[in-house]
Amino acid sequence: MSTVPHPSGRLVERPAARDGVVLLALWLMVLASSSQVMIVAPILPRIGEALDIAPALRGTLVTGFAFAMSVFALVVGPISDRIGRRPVMLWGSGAMTVALLLHPLAYDYTSMLLMRVLAGVAAGMLTGAAIAYVGDYFPYHRRGWASGWVMSGFAVGQVLGVPAGTVLADRFGFSAAFLLFAVVMAASFVLILVAVPQPAIARSRARLTVGTALRSYAVLLRQREILGASLAYATMFFAVSSFVIYMPTWAEQSLGMDGNAIALLFVVGGTASVLFGPQAGRLSDRLGRKPLIVLSCVGTAIMFAATTFLVTTAAGAYVLFFVAMVLLAMRLSPFQALLTALVGDGQRGMLMSLVIAIGQLGGGVGAALSGVVFADLGFVGCTLLAAGSIAITAVLVIAWIPEPREAIVPS
Repeated sequence: MSTVPHPSGRLVERPAARDGVVLLALWLMVLASSSQVMIVAPILPRIGEALDIAPALRGTLVTGFAFAMSVFALVVGPISDRIGRRPVMLWGSGAMTVALLLHPLAYDYTSMLLMRVLAGVAAGMLTGAAIAYVGDYFPYHRRGWASGWVMSGFAVGQVLGVPAGTVLADRFGFSAAFLLFAVVMAASFVLILVAVPQPAIARSRARLTVGTALRSYAVLLRQREILGASLAYATMFFAVSSFVIYMPTWAEQSLGMDGNAIALLFVVGGTASVLFGPQAGRLSDRLGRKPLIVLSCVGTAIMFAATTFLVTTAAGAYVLFFVAMVLLAMRLSPFQALLTALVGDGQRGMLMSLVIAIGQLGGGVGAALSGVVFADLGFVGCTLLAAGSIAITAVLVIAWIPEPREAIVPS
């Protein structure tokens, strides 16, 4: 049994087994949803060949998904605060399952773009929902641990899901990859339906209109800690994009690594996230969130800046990427746990949608700017750009984001 606070102020007990089922449902949801961002890139050639899509148009399949996801994340955030996280997760996981099952019906560029937009809409409904639910369901002193387990689904998708989907696409056609994730998302839908409760939390009573939603987002951003968290998320994603986008190109040109070796690089990185994500979350439950986040940012800044000077072999690249993903795990789950305590229950969905949308924007800007820098200065310019950006993240966390006053309880 685990003891948790009730809105009435008294402590109540609930079976520990239920916590495990809840985490499994959220983990499957994150695995299937987050993998949609990654799965398209390696199978774009297969999609293009099967549907006769010109190379210049193939990238818009990624853009369509990302745009729909960002827009609907902002739309659904206030809705989840009003009606609860469970209904949104049910609708989102159900819609994602259906959207993925429809992918085999695509027969040309327009129909495939429509399928990706539909999947993006569903992903937008789920963006931030898992971590917002963790904030609703788990007490603050267990949220780092819970967030670490839930977000390890992203890493497992990278390590196992995307390679498996790519193999299926090569053998049975591109639609097989999407059907694989449809099965995973369907399993999450069933678990949410039968085993995930709606936590007894205070809900927003604000009238839901476009105007009220925009005003609510503006009010959030006028709070120093929320603005700081949003900017920190943007600079963090900016740094990751600036570094990762051209790292494979540099590895090929400078280290002689081929496509298989680079694919293994991401498997190694994903394995590091799976191993250390939950542990980092648990450690932040005991020590506090900010120390781990700042330590990770400082370590990452040093590592980014030193990459091209210290890494001269493929073996060194594997070590580098493993360490990079360990450092990412050290800040990601503690950061998300920290965010859940910056607002009340009735604004948590809106906050998570806001910071993730702004973070994605920062990542997009980083990806675009890194191309210009790479052309002029090479990968060393990208590493220095990334190092500067992640250092700014540390400064923002130190100066603008408070550690909540809720007690950090040893596990």
